[in-house]
Amino acid sequence: MTAVPLNPPRRLVEFTLDGEPARVPEGSTILDACDAAGKDVPTLCYGDTLTPKNACRVCVVEVEGARTLAPACSRKAEPGMNVRTDTERARHSRKIVLELLASATDLSTTPRVAEWIKEYEAKPDRFGEDAATLNDGPKVDNDLYVRDLDKCILCYKCVDACGEQWQNTFAISVAGRGFDARISVEHDGPLTESACVYCGNCIEVCPTGALSFKSEFDMRKAGTWDEERQTETTTVCAYCGVGCNLTLHVQDNEIVKVTSPHDNPVTHGNLCIKGRFGYQHVNSGNTR
Repeated sequence: MTAVPLNPPRRLVEFTLDGEPARVPEGSTILDACDAAGKDVPTLCYGDTLTPKNACRVCVVEVEGARTLAPACSRKAEPGMNVRTDTERARHSRKIVLELLASATDLSTTPRVAEWIKEYEAKPDRFGEDAATLNDGPKVDNDLYVRDLDKCILCYKCVDACGEQWQNTFAISVAGRGFDARISVEHDGPLTESACVYCGNCIEVCPTGALSFKSEFDMRKAGTWDEERQTETTTVCAYCGVGCNLTLHVQDNEIVKVTSPHDNPVTHGNLCIKGRFGYQHVNSGNTR
């Protein structure tokens, strides 16, 4: 009996990547090819479970014959194209983007940004202390998660996760224009008075910590948050029969947050309020 593949085979696209031949399945992006080749192309707004928005522009590469730099996260690989990821032009563009973001945004909890700023010799301080910042401070209006818009880079990943790409709740969107643009709920009110269903899928995709678990926020404030001491265990959620996978992040024998594997065919990284936040009974110590 012959097994039937779940997905039909895709033909391979051949092109040149940094002077070396590259072959990726049709429909793959340049970033997919870079990942397969072990090339480290920085990106912030890219999400492996979301359609790229090309918002941060940190992943730009140079495509021979193209007038402008191309975002690697969304530009599809084409037969015969010649792509260079580490040219002076691409590096200069990434440097400027990092400087602009870091000058106006708190990137202290953004993974790898400090490494990239050093690699590209970015100098955010050159824009001075008057660079446009929100200076709103964290919004703590519920017991589940915290919004800190001073860390937001307007990548729109949370809007997409809350909207048509996953949750279809449409509780959050972009309000304002220009320097006044920000992620907001309706009428910029408290989260508790919005359409939010507290699935936490926006936290899952946030690349900067602008959205974070209340538990993580409290521990960071107290100076006790330490990811090096944390272990991760993936299990199956017991609240219903869907079979969602949960990854439990444990520090000092207590669950500090819950995520979900992005490659899981059931959840794709998404959970409901019970799966993501309903773990307090485990930490309560009640064994009855």
